[in-house]
Amino acid sequence: MSFGDPNNPYGQQPGQPPQGPPQGQPGYGYPQQAPQGVPPQGYGYPQQQPGYPQQQPGQPYGAYPQQPGYGGQQPGYGGGMPELAHWGLRAGGMIIDGLVIGVPYLVLGGIGGAMGDSGGAVFALIGFVALIGLAIWQLYQEGTTGQTIGKKAVGIRLLREADGRPLGFGMAFVRRLAHFLDSIACYIGWLWPLWDEKKQTFADKVCSSVVVKAN
Repeated sequence: MSFGDPNNPYGQQPGQPPQGPPQGQPGYGYPQQAPQGVPPQGYGYPQQQPGYPQQQPGQPYGAYPQQPGYGGQQPGYGGGMPELAHWGLRAGGMIIDGLVIGVPYLVLGGIGGAMGDSGGAVFALIGFVALIGLAIWQLYQEGTTGQTIGKKAVGIRLLREADGRPLGFGMAFVRRLAHFLDSIACYIGWLWPLWDEKKQTFADKVCSSVVVKAN
């Protein structure tokens, strides 16, 4: 005894509705339904794969996400080279520094001379030690901060020309020795900043230093 179409033994029996997909499973060609509580994904857009950078809000689809900039702002001049200090400010700072070193030595030396042989020798020695100590202290301040008492009083600073940083104690000492070049030719090197484009003395050119106005 046969049922249905003899040419299609596996066909459905007459009168039965066509079989559909199991309940809860979408038919072929339909997108899968998202689980409850998860927002549905837009039709036609591929799913986000793990390991790839996520799309940033407000960024066009398909564009690469922006990467953070490399490094930060380097130290140095920042907004540009500070204004160079003119010759008058440099001379004023040098005079003040000379007084800071010289006055204590002269005072102690004068007291020693008035006291006689034994007491005078002691005060002369104290004055000499004070002179050397103040000179070294000025070099340290100039090398590490770019300013001595005199430079700070007139508002100028000694910096490296390349990166705008202080010279350091060693190079500040070399610059003091290089001032010999400023003095050998009738002190013309001390006047060179009056017409030099970078307002440098010969010692500044040797040490690649500049004197600028302090901010």
